[in-house]
Amino acid sequence: MSIFKAPKIDCHVHVLDPVNFPYGKDIEYKPSGQEIGTPSQLRQVMQTYGVSHALLVQPNSGYGSDNSCMLDTIARGGGRFKGIAIIAFDADLAALHELKAQGIIGAAFNPTFHGIDYYKRSADLIGKLAQLDMFLQIQSEHDQLSMFVPWIEAMPIRVLIDHCGRPTPEAGLDQPGFKALLRLAATQRVSVKLSGYSKFSQVPYPFDDTWPYVAAIVDAFTLDRCLWASDWPYLRAPQRQDYGPLLELAQMLFPDPAERRRLFCDTPRRLFGFGDDAGTMRA
Repeated sequence: MSIFKAPKIDCHVHVLDPVNFPYGKDIEYKPSGQEIGTPSQLRQVMQTYGVSHALLVQPNSGYGSDNSCMLDTIARGGGRFKGIAIIAFDADLAALHELKAQGIIGAAFNPTFHGIDYYKRSADLIGKLAQLDMFLQIQSEHDQLSMFVPWIEAMPIRVLIDHCGRPTPEAGLDQPGFKALLRLAATQRVSVKLSGYSKFSQVPYPFDDTWPYVAAIVDAFTLDRCLWASDWPYLRAPQRQDYGPLLELAQMLFPDPAERRRLFCDTPRRLFGFGDDAGTMRA
């Protein structure tokens, strides 16, 4: 079966629809042109490439903590979508319960955007997420992940790591942040998205300086804790990126169809509770 038609779940996409959901006036970066990805455009991409379900991630760009566009997309998605929201650190359990009822499965932390100090007061929210069996999703780079490791090890929180942890390729596999990531495999509560290569690679597609990191992640976490994601529609991409070549790269890195099935379908369906129809696309 063609890699483009094989069943799959995309574990990191954004929706941006400034016509129907205007950007926040105080948001510094407002995506435009080919960066915009409306719900209808996302559905067309999914249909074209055999993607049955997707995990929507609230972008700091355009919307910040206004999750309205994403929540509307989930509500209209017929069960195809779940979401990772930006949630205030002081959110109470009632607010989290309400978000969970709307298809939100976790909270997004992005120290690559806000910096590390911003999250030093987030421990209470992490504890509440753990209490409700929701995910903490972290997008970090270089050695930023190290600050979160003690919290992750101490609290029974399920964690998603974006974009391979965005290591620094020239620093090698022994760099502190990447070693901290691999250390988290022992918790059995952390999963890693094999995605976002252009965000940390120093070379053009197919980003071969990132491959040793992918191999080390798969070796430590196994494909039962690894997920594929496109990062569509590629906000602030340093170079042009397209969906098809990313799928071909996954086929190159994982030539065994059974391994791709685990990466594309079995693992995300188990972790996120998508329906048993993950191999088919509903009209």
